[in-house]
Amino acid sequence: MSRSPRRRPARTAAGAATLALAGVPLLAGCASTVGVAVAPDAADPACARVVLALPEQLGDGLAELRTTSQATWAWGDPTDPVTLRCGVPVPGPTTEQCVTMETASGTSIDWLVRADAEPADAGAGPDDADDDGADPAASAGATADPGATADPTADPSSGADALLDPGSSDWTFVTYGRDPAVEVHVPAAVVAERSTSFLDALSPAIAQVEATRACL
Repeated sequence: MSRSPRRRPARTAAGAATLALAGVPLLAGCASTVGVAVAPDAADPACARVVLALPEQLGDGLAELRTTSQATWAWGDPTDPVTLRCGVPVPGPTTEQCVTMETASGTSIDWLVRADAEPADAGAGPDDADDDGADPAASAGATADPGATADPTADPSSGADALLDPGSSDWTFVTYGRDPAVEVHVPAAVVAERSTSFLDALSPAIAQVEATRACL
């Protein structure tokens, strides 16, 4: 799947000069841009493949947004968007909740699911959700299960490990067993209104990175 040609405009010297001269009007007409912190390994070539395969829309009503950093993407409300970063630290063996999403195409994507006790900034990394390093699931009174197969497309409070009530916290999903790793941050406001089944739309892009491990 390729990205729309409008996202990769050819810039000749003449074109660049024209853009420079018309800079103010163009900026004035730009859509909202979402600030997303760049991930440490954003320059990994695999991240370019991931970004090129990302969908223009997630589910119903979450349209794509511009972002400020390499290998990042966003969808939805510019003030509280769903954000994606490719190139975040690759998780090693863990006791965090790991779930497998079986997609209609037959592709299985493993995700670490983290409920943030307090809503995190859109650009926060996966290690920033809990400053003292505690497992967010544990802080919410849940027991992390590395073998859990709860479906992250379902209501987050109804899975094998109910973490927090939907809408009470932000949620962070980090791919497991793939290098580079991809992080998807879903704000509480989005979780409160819809299922996270829109993650299924990301599967073709995530599959651009080879899986070398899987949830136990």
